[in-house]
Amino acid sequence: MDRRKYLKTLAVGTVGVAAAAGLIESCKPEEKKSEVTNAPTIDRTPDELKNDHQLQTEKFFDEHEMATLAVLADIIIPKDETSGSATDAKVPDFIEFIVKDMPHHQTPMRGGLKWLDLQCVHQYNNAFVDCPRAQQIELIDQIAYPEKAKPEMQPGVAFFNLMRDLTATGFFTSQIGIDDLGYVGNRPNQWDGVPQEVLTQYGLKYDQKTLDECVKFDN
Repeated sequence: MDRRKYLKTLAVGTVGVAAAAGLIESCKPEEKKSEVTNAPTIDRTPDELKNDHQLQTEKFFDEHEMATLAVLADIIIPKDETSGSATDAKVPDFIEFIVKDMPHHQTPMRGGLKWLDLQCVHQYNNAFVDCPRAQQIELIDQIAYPEKAKPEMQPGVAFFNLMRDLTATGFFTSQIGIDDLGYVGNRPNQWDGVPQEVLTQYGLKYDQKTLDECVKFDN
């Protein structure tokens, strides 16, 4: 299965479910570092800026959990000839922020990471990050396909579905992910009118007024 193609399709339909934090305005040298400006930015209100600042000073995942997130994220979206990996796009940091901004994700994510380690200890006598890549993939294959997963693996399926969604959202809202999609946004262009072969096919043509006022054929 081409995971990148699957996730690219998923991202086009779901991107925007969760948004990355806006940038905090830098304090001037003479100002106290703890102060947050009251001036709104182009897309953030003062209350939102204050909330973002608070969340960025907090820590939810410990080092082991962050290391596990990094391995999982790169299994879901590995580096290839087209673009960088999920960790290149700083997906673990994105997930760290999201679980603080959306606390209902905290228990499923932390519990899922613990479940993953317990499964690896049971099957391979090692924590997930300490297992060889082949064993990591073997375990992920047991939970990555819901319709094939065994009943006792359903907690892992639920966790991995969430992890996959957050990884895809984080990746495809990053600059690396946007470049990978080939999205260029709105750009000025020039409309040269309906192609002549189409006009000929339907026996139509532009009148002079339309040509002069609406259709430009500048090169």
